[in-house]
Amino acid sequence: MAFYTYIVASGRKGTLYTGSTDSLIVRTTQHRDKLFKGFTAKYGCATLVWYEWHETRHAAFVRERQIKKWNRVWKLELIEKKNPGWRDLFDDLF
Repeated sequence: MAFYTYIVASGRKGTLYTGSTDSLIVRTTQHRDKLFKGFTAKYGCATLVWYEWHETRHAAFVRERQIKKWNRVWKLELIEKKNPGWRDLFDDLF
């Protein structure tokens, strides 16, 4: 089974949200459809701009917690290294 750490954004260099999941397609769809009335729905974080795969749920969660402690500049550098155009990576999942 695969596990993921991911970042969704409200737009290019907009509000960022970091999370982890065992189903990136389902979780990204939930963000896009605003199924949970929390942070991502409030701030419009629905564009999948970065993700990475992990072998265990624990590894994905640890990476999520690590990134959440980072300053914004480091998060932007992480995103732009893999996705300089800030395109929505959701379609790449299929």
